[in-house]
Amino acid sequence: MARARAAFLDRDGVLIRTDVRGGRPHPVATVAELELLPGVVEACGILRGAGLRLLCVTNQPDIARGVTTGAAVDEQNEWLASTLRLDAVLVCPHDDADACSCRKPLPGLLVRGAEQFGIDLGRSVMVGDRWRDIEAGRAAGCHTVFIDNRYDERQPVSPDLTVRSLLEATPWMLEAVDPQRPEPREHR
Repeated sequence: MARARAAFLDRDGVLIRTDVRGGRPHPVATVAELELLPGVVEACGILRGAGLRLLCVTNQPDIARGVTTGAAVDEQNEWLASTLRLDAVLVCPHDDADACSCRKPLPGLLVRGAEQFGIDLGRSVMVGDRWRDIEAGRAAGCHTVFIDNRYDERQPVSPDLTVRSLLEATPWMLEAVDPQRPEPREHR
């Protein structure tokens, strides 16, 4: 039986608007502040309609830093999952100092999602707006899409595609995960 294909989607800056301060993105604090980015509902509908699993994979280090609570992040993610009909929202609540395997740029969240939903990582795409997302996708063996929000920070090295929105990336993503295409190139 063929394994499922997936779109692994970062949360802040890909699905929802972030609070950009000093050129760097910061998550919003409450459900009331959540604002879907333009075209996200349409893009998710197209991807789901093409048979892809939709998994949000998000670093939320403000939980470890004591800036927010796990319950507040869970409430935001439940709203997001319900609104966009996501299969799952997988969260890393750790900071870099915790040295966990789930914090992007490590691929732990993607690997966990692949195991849980029977996903073929080589026929899936990781979409993110930061270098950590692209590195996690590469490490997992996925195609990678960088949403360039023009943050004033380190940029990813050689994503497979760079665009300005999830909707803009959607046609390319469908082609990249097409089961009739040859095996994707190996990421290193």
